[in-house]
Amino acid sequence: MAEPMKIRAQMKGDSADIRVLMSHPMDTGQVKDAKTGQTIPAHFIQQVIVSVGGKVVVEGQIGTAVSRNPVFGFKVKGVRAGDKVVVSWTDNKGDKRSDEAAIV
Repeated sequence: MAEPMKIRAQMKGDSADIRVLMSHPMDTGQVKDAKTGQTIPAHFIQQVIVSVGGKVVVEGQIGTAVSRNPVFGFKVKGVRAGDKVVVSWTDNKGDKRSDEAAIV
């Protein structure tokens, strides 16, 4: 199981500034292991879903061009302090992770 995501959600004016650090190797499938010389199989996040207060606000697909331990940031209007932010991802091997935080 992957390490927990680090989610920071802060109100700034009439919107929330949300930043998420996802712990994931994001292997492209094009790099060789230095010790064995074997190609490291592709292992990357494919789908990300973010909901705030029970409503999906971001749903997207990403691929191998995203760096290891990606950080995503976005602003969401129409939310309040205390609303729950839930971030979920699924990778190409079927692994899943979901974490949550409250907007402060």
